[in-house]
Amino acid sequence: MQFETRCVHVGVDKDSAYLSATTPIYPSSTFRWDDLNTNRGFDYTRSGNPTRRALEENLAALEGGIDCRATCTGMAAIAATMHLFQPGDHIIAGHDIYGGTYRLFDAVFRKMGLEFSFVRMGDPENVRRAMTSATRGVWIETPSNPLLNIVDIAAICRIARAGNAISITDNTFLSPYLQRPFDHGCDIVVHSTTKYLNGHSDVVGGCVITKQKDHSDKISYLVNALGLGCSPFDAWLVLRGVKTLGPRMEAHQRGAMIVAKFLQANPHVQRVYFPGLPDHPQHELAKRQQKGFGAMLSFDVRGGRPRVEQLLAKLKIFQLAESLGGVESLIEYPDTMSHASMNEAARREAGISENTLRVSVGIEHPDDLVADFEQAFE
Repeated sequence: MQFETRCVHVGVDKDSAYLSATTPIYPSSTFRWDDLNTNRGFDYTRSGNPTRRALEENLAALEGGIDCRATCTGMAAIAATMHLFQPGDHIIAGHDIYGGTYRLFDAVFRKMGLEFSFVRMGDPENVRRAMTSATRGVWIETPSNPLLNIVDIAAICRIARAGNAISITDNTFLSPYLQRPFDHGCDIVVHSTTKYLNGHSDVVGGCVITKQKDHSDKISYLVNALGLGCSPFDAWLVLRGVKTLGPRMEAHQRGAMIVAKFLQANPHVQRVYFPGLPDHPQHELAKRQQKGFGAMLSFDVRGGRPRVEQLLAKLKIFQLAESLGGVESLIEYPDTMSHASMNEAARREAGISENTLRVSVGIEHPDDLVADFEQAFE
């Protein structure tokens, strides 16, 4: 089946009693056993649930993995992968990753004995130089959050594999519709399903997708042992959202390209960060490893924070809010919002300034989005 068909049909046919066209929600916390040795595949919802399992089958099929575990948040998915490592293990990550991921690595797992190096991953040689005998994992975020830097997944995965390290890719910004890290040699893929997979800003969730059985077994054990699984209703909402992933992503990126070109030509804008623009330094790499350029972009406003505040106060369609990937357009200020968990020095090192705004372009008509920016700038 083609991608859009898998979105609609994988994981759906679970109702043998009534043959419902959509996957039922199984809210039960527990399931009866036939006898002391036999159940129907589920015993307790923390360990497994039919609705959640349907979503996991769907997401594994979309990414091309062998298994998936759906979690209660995107951060829970990341935390599950970090529990694959032991005290003393070294993990390499990008210097410009999502602020919540940076905080989890630097302030939580570092205290638990893991060591982290944050490098400019756009140049694979920086990863090669950071590898040590203790390196056991390489964390890839591409495009990066919020400045849309592109990482060469295949090159980084080759370096990780040569050093006996696991490669893990956060594919949230593009979804499997636009990028499939397994095709480039990645070992594990994570998502915040809150974002494009769900697509409607009405649930929080995450997932870990694996392509090797030993990783699948370990992640399954950890999600159960740590109690990280998502609720049946949340799983159902994400499964509903996934059905329209393909057409939504096309609408998202159509609008993003138009908005990015408008901002690039605007005299009030100093710089636009969007891989779809030909002058983006990794435009050709993005064309090679992605099916499209996505709908996330950032830009620097001329005039500093006072000008940023003026602009945000005038916008009518773009909502000032964190998160991304929903049908509605959002705009946020990384310095005090999505990346506030990084200290100021780390934000500046990552390239985030007091002029930077991050935009999640929704599926509204692009002409209305451009008009909203026009009137706000004026």
